[in-house]
Amino acid sequence: MSDVLIGAEELHHWLQEQPTPVVLDCRARLGDPEAGIRLWREGHVPASRHLDLDRDLASSPGVRGRHPLPEPGDFAATLRRLGVEPGRPVVVYDDMGGQLAAARAWWMLAQWAGHPDVRVLDGGLPAWRGAGGTLVEGEQAETSASDWAPVFDDDTWVEADEVFSSRALKLDARSRERFRGENEPVDALAGHIPGARCRPSADNLDESGRFKSPEALREAFPGASDVISYCGSGVTACHNILAHAVAGLPLPKLYVGSWSEWIRDPARPVATGD
Repeated sequence: MSDVLIGAEELHHWLQEQPTPVVLDCRARLGDPEAGIRLWREGHVPASRHLDLDRDLASSPGVRGRHPLPEPGDFAATLRRLGVEPGRPVVVYDDMGGQLAAARAWWMLAQWAGHPDVRVLDGGLPAWRGAGGTLVEGEQAETSASDWAPVFDDDTWVEADEVFSSRALKLDARSRERFRGENEPVDALAGHIPGARCRPSADNLDESGRFKSPEALREAFPGASDVISYCGSGVTACHNILAHAVAGLPLPKLYVGSWSEWIRDPARPVATGD
């Protein structure tokens, strides 16, 4: 298993050891900001705590896109509240193979905030249940806060102006239909950044919802050393970054604002088709 992934059985063993990992439930539904906490209350991995896509992993939508990064101080306070510190491993999960919010949480914790040991539950909640893992209901139990003051690495992400001028390969994690401009269910304008290549995040997973092998991922990605990953709002783009890590490839930078920010400036070019 990759050092950025953890299997359901291994997580079960980890939860029996001390110190236990910090387990964060990142389930979310786009367009329904209350879905994550509701799903968590209905049933979650024992000892896990809810980490909210819209409230914890992003700031308010606006000119910077639908899921801009929170202020570093705000995210640091969230991590301290959840008991996250460098000496305890962290496991994040969702129920979509990491595509929606778990990969975003992994990127923010491991790449931006610099936590040394963050794993994504491979296969997510379905894999946990498939391995016989139980779920518990209810509200979050009290936990000891940490005093961690992470040092954020802003070289891991880029602004729109850098995307515009960069010769880096741009990888678009959205579906092929959205990339080609045939269907745009979320944003006001369809298409993609000129010169980008389409790599849907779903293509990183096998039929069971787990990551494909490192070898298969290495064959699928172009292997460029300078890559910018983007999507609709900087969430599923993190899945392609995570897949690079699973494959042992150099990690792309994240264009956080992604398409939802790109199209806010009419001076930015838009392409359609393949």
